Amino acid sequence: MTTPIRVMIADDQMMVRQGFTVLLNAQPDIEVVGQAVDGADAVAKVAELAPDVVLMDIRMPGMGGIEATATLTGAPGSTVKVLVLTTFDLDEYVYEALRAGASGFLLKDASAEQLAEAVRVIAAGEALLSPNITKRLITEFSRMGAPRGPSKERIGELTERETEVLALIAQGLSNAEIAKHLLVAEQTVKTHVSRILVKLQLRDRTQAAVFAYETGLVRPTGY
Repeated sequence: MTTPIRVMIADDQMMVRQGFTVLLNAQPDIEVVGQAVDGADAVAKVAELAPDVVLMDIRMPGMGGIEATATLTGAPGSTVKVLVLTTFDLDEYVYEALRAGASGFLLKDASAEQLAEAVRVIAAGEALLSPNITKRLITEFSRMGAPRGPSKERIGELTERETEVLALIAQGLSNAEIAKHLLVAEQTVKTHVSRILVKLQLRDRTQAAVFAYETGLVRPTGY
């Protein structure tokens, strides 16, 4: 029997926490192991409960979701994945949450199926980076005048093909779509992605996409 995905829910509204708990516990492969009322509580309980995925509200009193996400994902040896939840589909929240280390972004009005699938995708080490999210990222980077990253020289550590794959990741393409675009096997793409993350010291595809925009590898044109 497969070990369930351990999930913790951080939200200052009790009804939201309880609602998500009921929805996720109804899934045979997901188990809600704890709840937190704010960011500081989330950081403390992650250390205690060691969940695989944290559903993190953006707006909470005290330490908010973005600060808590940065704290959790920046901790040495951290493996916890953060799925940011918000009521408001606002560009700055998308950008700041992903930049803080979140692996994905979901609106609170998502269906039970979308929520459960998002947890599975992130727990598997993938990134929840839909084309709509990518478009908002591009818009936000354009507004902020990207690139602004301090480490453009790190792009030079990549091979020509790895650089090409990174650019496609930043456009929101999946491994299968990248493989089709480059006319290579999907396993080859997976190997390239793994090497990119190691060379650039990034957590996942989401961080790779942010890196690509911040360094100017992909430019926000046409938006």
